[in-house]
Amino acid sequence: MTAPDATSDIAATAAKPEAQPAPTWRESMAVYLQPRVLVVLFLGFSSGLPLALSGSTLQIWMRELGVDLGTIGLFALVGTPYTLKFLWAPLVDALHVPLLTRAFGRRRGWLLFAQLLLIAAILLLALTDPAHAPFMVALAALLVAATSSTQDIVVDAFRVESLPESEQAAGMASYVAAYRIGMLVSTAGALVVVSAFENSGLSRPASWMWGYVVMAALVLIGTITALVATEPAQSKQAEAEMSADTALTRVVHAASGAFLEFLGRRDALAALAFVVLFKFTDAFSGTMTAPFVIDLGFTKVDYAAIVKGVGLAATLAGGFAGGFVARRYSLATSLWIGGVVQALANLSFSWLAIVGVNQWALALAISAENFTSAIGTVIFVAYLSALCKNPLHTATQYALLTALAAVGRTYLSSGAGYVAKATGWPLFFVICVIVAIPSLVLLAWLQRRGHFAALGPVKV
Repeated sequence: MTAPDATSDIAATAAKPEAQPAPTWRESMAVYLQPRVLVVLFLGFSSGLPLALSGSTLQIWMRELGVDLGTIGLFALVGTPYTLKFLWAPLVDALHVPLLTRAFGRRRGWLLFAQLLLIAAILLLALTDPAHAPFMVALAALLVAATSSTQDIVVDAFRVESLPESEQAAGMASYVAAYRIGMLVSTAGALVVVSAFENSGLSRPASWMWGYVVMAALVLIGTITALVATEPAQSKQAEAEMSADTALTRVVHAASGAFLEFLGRRDALAALAFVVLFKFTDAFSGTMTAPFVIDLGFTKVDYAAIVKGVGLAATLAGGFAGGFVARRYSLATSLWIGGVVQALANLSFSWLAIVGVNQWALALAISAENFTSAIGTVIFVAYLSALCKNPLHTATQYALLTALAAVGRTYLSSGAGYVAKATGWPLFFVICVIVAIPSLVLLAWLQRRGHFAALGPVKV
């Protein structure tokens, strides 16, 4: 059977269950202890861990060893694989990893393969010398980013396929929380480890090398998780349906099917526009948050302490709050809640601009923004997950949608500085609320058109 034939069969067997009554508070909390959700939590840690190792932590390492700022700035380009990962996502959907796929299954085989490559890439980066061989550092960092983004592709597909609707939002909340913790471990945690090695008498280069070795070892948390997890049933079915096709045929069907299946849906272009715009309010204000705080008169230490401390706690709490909201209400209602609160939170910065330098006011503003942003993120990703229901190309579709979601963050928000300069800080953050209106208009239009009803009674 060819992949197009399989599409209709799989879609037919993936019928949605009847709508269930809203879960109780106890049920909403107990879902976080489900084995499948716990697996996603540990995979989230593994996904968040490598990001800073080729980014901010690497930049600190290079600066401490005397690398010039111009060269360090160019290293931002090594993050390119994170924005282009949709280009090789069809390979993850379609191809087998020799030995591993046969032994562990389609998703787990790729997951183990990506993690083993990631460990090797981090160890290679640990052995480089930023002061004398920047090209080798760049190559190793690029490999870390490429293998890390490949792991992200597989984890996203695994999460969407392995969790039932009733656990999707809880899984995403756990994933976001663990991802943030992984990032914290590879930033502040890595610096603590390196400092400990230095205090033990090792030289600075040797301390950084062993610090990265420790980070590589922590990837094994994800590897162990992949070994104890079970292959998603949807992935097994898709693998059986594609077994008669050649490798090239599977890749072509994964790439083309991801586009054609989505574009063939009713109101597909409006849905794609909504994907681009939903988090635009966050991106527009987020671009200017740090300059605003410094411009207001706070020190870098003030900002860093509150963002890494209070801000992180608010983000984690908001992630779980988003999962709770999305589990109790319909997807459309949850999107309304997330879209409105993440927009209105920008007014806390307008208030801060009027109050001036006040540590408690800054903590409150950062907490409000991080808490509501995390609520919006979890609900939004639950929506993206609901759009990717065909296991023949889950990885490809999800990678494409997340790339589209990054458009607002990367391109549409690029003019935020000019707006802030022209309007002043209090009015700028009011405008950040206003820019959320197009996404809410699209949300209302899609809801009226039955877009969310077409996704099924998604009680996430």
